[in-house]
Amino acid sequence: MSKRSDMLDQEEVSKVHQGLERRSFLKMAAGAAIGAGTTSTASSETNFEGDSAVALTDHRVQEMVKPLGNGESPALQFQAHPGGTGALLDKLWTADGRSSLHSNEIGIDPWIGPVPTDAAEIAFLPVYRLAALIRQRKISSVELTEIYLDRMKRFDPILFCTVTILEDRAYEEARRADSELQQGRWKGPLHGIPWGVKDLFSVTGAPTTWGSMDFKDQVIDEDAELVVRLREAGAVLIAKLATGEFARGDNWYRGETRNAWNPDQGSSGSSAGPGSATAAGLVGFSIGTETQGSIVGPSRRGGLSALRPTFGRVSRHGGMVLSWSMDKPGPMCRSSKDCALVFNAIHGSDEKDPSTLTAPFRFTENPNLSEMKIGYMADAPESFLAKLRELGADPEPMHSLPEGGSNALGVESSAAFDFYVAPGGELEAVPESAEGDQARPPRFHGGRAISALDFVQSQRRRRILMQEMAEAMEGFDMFVTGSGETRLTNQTGHPAAVLPFDFGDSNNEDEFQHEQPICTTIIGNLFADDKILSVSHLYQSVTDWHQRHPPGLL
Repeated sequence: MSKRSDMLDQEEVSKVHQGLERRSFLKMAAGAAIGAGTTSTASSETNFEGDSAVALTDHRVQEMVKPLGNGESPALQFQAHPGGTGALLDKLWTADGRSSLHSNEIGIDPWIGPVPTDAAEIAFLPVYRLAALIRQRKISSVELTEIYLDRMKRFDPILFCTVTILEDRAYEEARRADSELQQGRWKGPLHGIPWGVKDLFSVTGAPTTWGSMDFKDQVIDEDAELVVRLREAGAVLIAKLATGEFARGDNWYRGETRNAWNPDQGSSGSSAGPGSATAAGLVGFSIGTETQGSIVGPSRRGGLSALRPTFGRVSRHGGMVLSWSMDKPGPMCRSSKDCALVFNAIHGSDEKDPSTLTAPFRFTENPNLSEMKIGYMADAPESFLAKLRELGADPEPMHSLPEGGSNALGVESSAAFDFYVAPGGELEAVPESAEGDQARPPRFHGGRAISALDFVQSQRRRRILMQEMAEAMEGFDMFVTGSGETRLTNQTGHPAAVLPFDFGDSNNEDEFQHEQPICTTIIGNLFADDKILSVSHLYQSVTDWHQRHPPGLL
């Protein structure tokens, strides 16, 4: 079938131009593009989730950004199986007598030598070292849980990173973990490890506030799927950690979550609580979520090692929805190997989340970098690339990345929160004469003004963006970026690994001169989560940036 380029009629272009200087017109078009999610990669390090700055209501302006013919399909695809294609594939694998869970077992080295006597030193150990202590019964899960709970009570009044401390549940799970170990039942590297979950996920008997005063007493009486999977892996849930209100920014109803390295500074992004608590040594690891930067942003600010997985690899069941086509849970840890251990326990399809599927995960601790093609952007840190070269890699300049996006976040979040802002509730009409910020519809209202046609056209452009990204990534396993490229890669679903590589003024903000970790980001090809974590771990095996901790919290 031939394509027809359905270009904007020249008379319509004249109407748009009429009475506007060229600069004003371009400014207007740029603003409309932002509303559609069409942002420059230069501004990709936006560390919060939220609506687009301007709601695009005229699809003719979209046509100017990226014309459509008849053949471009949308990014959102129909799945014939109501539980999701991934779950169906799992059943077919099982029926054939095989398993789709192609995860390699990740080993942990035994603990050799004396055990630290300082509680803070123990608290900042990575998961894979804590696992050795617990497995060899050099420390009990109850003892470790007590260390983290004591630190949480001590430092949360400074950091505002905790919503609910689950003390009774934590000790119950820790005692169970110790009892199982005494009976010779070791469930794996997460057995007995205390952790915290972002307060977007439901936990039985505890509030799920979504960071909002309006929902501070909301109790969803079930455990989210990833909470179940981590419990089955033996991990000990000790707290629900702060999220910016409705997964935007680091402000919630108690205040702003603070950066563990500099409490005068916010923790950045809606996974602020997991970022702050993990960096401060208040949990062994945490789970955050990202829609448009909220794992990458807080991890970069807090000097963490983190994984934002490929879209669809981790179930979101039991979590607040901001965008069905972009939300992604992932581990926020103190080492890349920790991320692999946690991801190994939570990834895979779930019928309760039709977007999920199971793909191979083959993390290796000593990858052959000469066999990987690693690209880099112009802003990639040279010192990091130099170390990769020492380890056998031959990084190559990356092709230019595509630009574009969609209005998916604005529309989907408005749909997800329609119950909260529907007409007759808090919705207020925006006066036509309003200007500036007051002319913008309130959060979760912008999508109501976008027509069905505009939304579908936007999704078709998103599919084009995905195709262009595939072309840019062709031949590459991954690439290194200084900025993070969060807006682009959250639209396309690519995985990202964050890790520290230096120390200094990491945020280039004059008002915050505290020295703190500086991080970079590795963007992987789709489902190359294992490769980017393997490369990150190899780098960390010969460097110690990830082993530094906030001095004021020791």
